Amino acid sequence: MTNSVAQPAAESGQLAAPPRPPLRIALTILHLGALGLVGWIVFTILITLFSVGLGMVVVLGVGLILLAAMVYALYGTAWYEFARVSGLYRLDLPDLRLRPQTQQGFGGYLRWLARQSVDGPMWRGVGSFFFATFMGTVVLGFFQVAVELFFSAAGLNVAGMPFKQGLLSKSDSLFSPIASIIIATLCLAAVVGIALLHRVVTVAIVRAGSRAARLTQQAQTSARQREGAVRAADLERTRIERDLHDGVQPRLVSVGMTLGLAQQKIDNDPESAKELISEAHTSTKAAITELRQLARGIHASVLDDRGLDAALSALAGRSHIPVVLDVRLQGRCSREAETAVYFAIAESLTNAAKHSRASECRVVVRLRDDNTLWARVEDNGAGGARILPGGGLDGISNRVLAAGGTIRLDSPQGGPTSLEVSVPCAS
Repeated sequence: MTNSVAQPAAESGQLAAPPRPPLRIALTILHLGALGLVGWIVFTILITLFSVGLGMVVVLGVGLILLAAMVYALYGTAWYEFARVSGLYRLDLPDLRLRPQTQQGFGGYLRWLARQSVDGPMWRGVGSFFFATFMGTVVLGFFQVAVELFFSAAGLNVAGMPFKQGLLSKSDSLFSPIASIIIATLCLAAVVGIALLHRVVTVAIVRAGSRAARLTQQAQTSARQREGAVRAADLERTRIERDLHDGVQPRLVSVGMTLGLAQQKIDNDPESAKELISEAHTSTKAAITELRQLARGIHASVLDDRGLDAALSALAGRSHIPVVLDVRLQGRCSREAETAVYFAIAESLTNAAKHSRASECRVVVRLRDDNTLWARVEDNGAGGARILPGGGLDGISNRVLAAGGTIRLDSPQGGPTSLEVSVPCAS
């Protein structure tokens, strides 16, 4: 069975270095030229879906299918425009998402469709796409005039060229060669100016409202992280109470009863009293060991003193099953990130020893280029692990979420089980 819990965090990998201004202008011109050729086809399809769908609504509701297709097409156009502008200008834009459907059934779907059809970000994307298409048409016109003028200045016959229906095809000698070159240069300059104008207007369109959307997304992320932190603290407190109640507390009660018996026999049967005191002494040392293990489960001091690599080495040495460690870290991360990854690995090794019947575990830890601390724990056990409320994997999930990270569990029946954790690292 496979489960995965994904939480907001920084994605792995870094954005490529942004292109230099001349290259970006050239890419913008190419984008505009392509949209000038294809964009009107897209709008023709959208208008056709709307007009035909609206006209056929009364025909057994067939038009509703076309209108729904139009809404999805509008969203796809807007999504493409957001992705195009974000990739072209290296903008950190929030993802364009469909509105959530809050009500079930066909009526709920129609209401969702109506709300989506008036979605502001979607229409901003469509508007940006329309503006880019219009500017692309103008760019193609200027470029065609410039090319015809250059051919005319060179003494070539443009009538035989593919654009022979151009503005100058019937009067190649309308301008002198020098004037043709000057006008053609001005046309190319106009193309560059349109590319610059496209950036200013398009970025303003797609970024309108993005600040509020980004703040809303950050607030939602913070709320989820706070919820995860509270949940992780509750689970940790419950675990500590259970360990104290089931382990240390009964042992200490037994020590007290043993010492009481020894006190009663110390005068009449000293030898038996000595044996009881020795038994109590052994139980006391065992209780101290359990308390140390419990404290280590709350806070690993070696993690603060020597770092994650040394802490994981000590953890692997105490494991009941063999652990292969592959840790490659170039430096230290924040205490929060290292603690989250450490306890995720510790809980995974504990689960592997208790439940999976694994004979070996492999732990891989890397500090990625995007400053993310990434870890993978894999065992060769029986698989079938699931994230259950109150369980160990639930505790891992909430602890990682509180640190702003992500967790992915892959555990099909029959194994193997792998757990991947990524936590942003502020070293």
